[in-house]
Amino acid sequence: MGLNIGVLGYRFMGKAHSNAFARLPLFFPDAPDVERHTLVGRDEDALADAADRFGFSHTETDWESAIDDVDVFYNLGPNHIHPEPSIAALEADVPVFCEKPLAPTVDDAERMAEAAAASDAIAGCAFNYRFVPAIQYAKNLIDAGELGEIRQVRGSYLQDWGADPEDPWTWRMDADLAGAGALGDLGAHTVDLARFLVGEQAGDIERVSGHLQTFVEERPTGDGETKPVTVDDAYTAEAAFENGAMGTFEASRVAMGHKNDHSIAVHGSEGSLAFSLERLNELDVLRGDGRGYETVLVTDESDPYVEHWWPPGHVLGWEHTFVHEDYEFLSAVRDGESFEPSFESAFGVQRVLDAIERSDTSGEWVDVDA
Repeated sequence: MGLNIGVLGYRFMGKAHSNAFARLPLFFPDAPDVERHTLVGRDEDALADAADRFGFSHTETDWESAIDDVDVFYNLGPNHIHPEPSIAALEADVPVFCEKPLAPTVDDAERMAEAAAASDAIAGCAFNYRFVPAIQYAKNLIDAGELGEIRQVRGSYLQDWGADPEDPWTWRMDADLAGAGALGDLGAHTVDLARFLVGEQAGDIERVSGHLQTFVEERPTGDGETKPVTVDDAYTAEAAFENGAMGTFEASRVAMGHKNDHSIAVHGSEGSLAFSLERLNELDVLRGDGRGYETVLVTDESDPYVEHWWPPGHVLGWEHTFVHEDYEFLSAVRDGESFEPSFESAFGVQRVLDAIERSDTSGEWVDVDA
């Protein structure tokens, strides 16, 4: 018997993970068998159409009923829907995979992490960029000490879908629904990658200084009215790691000319590396005796996950990160093992984001633990 999968949400992330479920048996023969069982949403007509296209055998408009019928619950809804369904599933000992950021607020994220700790089921958070082969390669280099002592981490995530003030209002622009703007939506990815890449070498982020800005104060709703924008359009932050390393992070949804430009760089005493999502099969590496960066094409069979796909040099894409992520999570569910990033790790990210917001309010450096 395969794992019966329930998915809340059938738009962007619902499509991405449904595609991944379909790819798993083709390219990862040791992956668990999965049945796309129940798709959950509010609009019955749109839901039925999505279920047909995505290969789900059942639909449900009540997430509570769906939890009773599935072995694994994917919570891919808007941020404000993350806490209650996820907690309910974990209380029923149903494994949960939740979109990022973990919750709209740090208090909700803490409740979710506590529910995961108390449950017999595992809980994972959807930081899919951890599963890019080049990022895995970078992690291995850093953990092996190839960069020496970590001194600086720089991360940037730039998009431009909100640059036009006439672009319509969405739930992502409401603090009650989203929690935060570019900080939560994009900054969560950057903070998670920074903690993932250098956490074992540099320790965690201890203090931050943050600045948030909203450039477009209201947006049209499509019916001749407007709604206020109550989240940030962009943020910048400085961070201090346990070992004294410095972090500089930024994100924007109004950076014209940037569609999905996520980059991260790590500088150490013995070398540096740099990654850009726009060239996600490549990693730029500088070793101590080098005169410049070497661009490594991370597509060899010996590279993480690549043996499951194409011959060397045949590049992977954004969609493949979800296949890798779901392979790891669903394998952990089947085998009764732990999974990272866990809800506890995602709560750690949320604490950093909350500290950046608190710093913006106070105008001062703040402790993440405060």
